[in-house]
Amino acid sequence: MSADEVIALPPAFSGQRLDWRDLPRHVRSRISELAGAQVSAETSATSGFSPGFAAVLEIADGRGVFVKAVSAEQNPVSPHLARAEVRVAAALPPQVPAPRLLWSDDDGDWVLLGFEVVHGRSPELPWRPTDLDAVADAVGALADVEPLPGHDLPRTDDQLADDFTGWRHMAELDEPTREGVVARAGDLGLWARAHHEQLVLWEQEALRVCAGDALVHGDLRADNVMIDDQHRVWLIDWPHASIGAPWLDWAFMLPSVALQGGGDPVTNFRKHAVSEGVSDDDLRAVLAGLAGYFVNSSLQPPPPGIPNLRRFQAAQGVATLRWLRDLT
Repeated sequence: MSADEVIALPPAFSGQRLDWRDLPRHVRSRISELAGAQVSAETSATSGFSPGFAAVLEIADGRGVFVKAVSAEQNPVSPHLARAEVRVAAALPPQVPAPRLLWSDDDGDWVLLGFEVVHGRSPELPWRPTDLDAVADAVGALADVEPLPGHDLPRTDDQLADDFTGWRHMAELDEPTREGVVARAGDLGLWARAHHEQLVLWEQEALRVCAGDALVHGDLRADNVMIDDQHRVWLIDWPHASIGAPWLDWAFMLPSVALQGGGDPVTNFRKHAVSEGVSDDDLRAVLAGLAGYFVNSSLQPPPPGIPNLRRFQAAQGVATLRWLRDLT
């Protein structure tokens, strides 16, 4: 698949989701106990990559709760992410537009999370300018938010230290594998091969640039955004949150926006206030780190329960690399 053919993401719902009846009986009983009443109906989530159970449950007393239930059987990383989401929820102040965590439970095998229900919709795709502007404003507002005292959120530069090494890892690949990557990326692959040494240098600067004091979601895409009837933006799924530069979420999100019909990332990045003061050199460094992460990750075997993740990462890698090339 050439770079010019990458115009759409793989299906957003790519994880192997469980239904209510797929959950073990003791897990269903524990959820009902935590919810405070028996479950009478479920509406499964239709977006996202995480395997496991994710659904809005209607409780017998008329209330609703959005429940996630994961174990290592679906994916060995999923319980760790769920535990991280519990820690992040304890660090988010009330002004952050995130659904409130109502309860959680962890028996060492199954991790259960219960969130307040947000009634809204995902952004309409292709992206509408009004939706994109609203999301940009919500992301920009995070720059002025401090986590609650005593939080244990990691620094973004520490969290990405292993991820932002993709171009260095690709230098260690055998020649046929490298040429295969180049061929799949078309003209962008040829450009990346010709500029590999520069990409490594930019990538090595990325962690320094990521440092900062702002709250960073770290994984924003259309499927991690909801817009309610008042056009308020909600940012969901927070296990990758960290503390770093205030513009990172906007930069990290725009490759997927470009792939989903939202327009040129060069223009979109600079038109919003969160980009003020960000130099092209710093932006290049972060984009090099991000592109290397996506491309290198796309070469790995699919993780259990998430068969389409590598296609998604390959598409985002090409989109990020195109943005990077356009800056040079």
